[in-house]
Amino acid sequence: MENPQQPLERATGPLAGVRVIDLTINVLGPVATQLLGDMGADVIKIEPPEGDQNRKNGPGRNPDMAVFYTIMNRNKRSVILNLKQVECREALLKLVETADVIVHSMRPSAAERLGIGYEAVRARNPRIVYASGAGYRIDGPYKDRPAFDDVIQGETGIAAMNRDADGSPRYFPTVIVDKFCGYVLASSIGMALYHRERTGLGQLVHVPMFETMLQFNLFEHLWEGALGSNDGTGLGYPRMFSPYRRPYATKDGHICLLAVNNEQWRRVLCAIDAAHLLDDPRFCHMTERMRNINELYRIVGDAIRNKTTAEWNAIFALADVPHGPVRDLKDLMHDAYVKETGFFQRFDHPTEGDMVMTSIPVHFSESPGNVRYLPPNLGEHSIEVLIEAGYSASEASALVARATGKGQAVTEALSKD
Repeated sequence: MENPQQPLERATGPLAGVRVIDLTINVLGPVATQLLGDMGADVIKIEPPEGDQNRKNGPGRNPDMAVFYTIMNRNKRSVILNLKQVECREALLKLVETADVIVHSMRPSAAERLGIGYEAVRARNPRIVYASGAGYRIDGPYKDRPAFDDVIQGETGIAAMNRDADGSPRYFPTVIVDKFCGYVLASSIGMALYHRERTGLGQLVHVPMFETMLQFNLFEHLWEGALGSNDGTGLGYPRMFSPYRRPYATKDGHICLLAVNNEQWRRVLCAIDAAHLLDDPRFCHMTERMRNINELYRIVGDAIRNKTTAEWNAIFALADVPHGPVRDLKDLMHDAYVKETGFFQRFDHPTEGDMVMTSIPVHFSESPGNVRYLPPNLGEHSIEVLIEAGYSASEASALVARATGKGQAVTEALSKD
């Protein structure tokens, strides 16, 4: 674009003043870097000439601006660099000299082949936080094995726990691995920046998808394995596998309900007119309830069938019991609470027109995050950012022409400067 987007307002988040070089693609990395951008960081998205592949995933009004890209690439500036070209790799390293963080989602060997491994980057900026997210630990035998969300869901037990009625494993209908690991990567970068503030030292940060999700899955499901058994028996939190653990059917829909302690269960049983069970030895205390959780869930489910969702919402609200109706995705944009809190925000994008985005959910009383850049077009800020790195306008233009294959070799172009 001849006139790249300018920020809608100044950065106010806790990471204002931090510069991030973003080499990520797919979901994990872009989620992480958008989180950093939402918190005020200046995120420079480096893209190959063809752009992030997500630019073509889903509906959109213009080429290379599909929704799967726009959803997770706000608060970023886009720069085209072909890292297979020496001049573009040097431009990237010049940007590294101005940055606090570099993030990629490549396998370690791919980064090394491109000449942007940790040691090469640290040589240009010893204070850099060099962060990456990939399938497996970088010090293990699988460090260069490819992995995606579905693969990790299978390998960490998630797909097996989410079985169909016929017992077949199935994936969760969301990219839970990529998104959760993206959050972990963003938070880990924040921790590394805090460490640098105290010590002056940059460092290598790596988030392996497999190990991260294995820990995520086993927080409750390690269960008896936490007592030292290593034969694979006794794993799994029993309550999670109760056939009655599901949204309860009401007269006209479904409602979700969960009690975890003695007082909450007292309120639930009273609310469903089952106070006589308060003295039942099967349900008096947590240990007994866990042994008899199937029967307890069945009793609650049978009672809830007798009233409408609205009636139960009112009853459980009065009893101060955690509850909520089951909503379809199509219901969310019209939900009264979501509307009242302004969760969905509308923006007028300079090329894409009316655009809906989710708001920033995390609240900071003194340094709130904000939306400053709408999702950029491919290479929109290339010239602007390269000038910030020390190139002249003509040098920057020639470098971009070289990167995109739309001009003569950069050395010839620069000789005319």
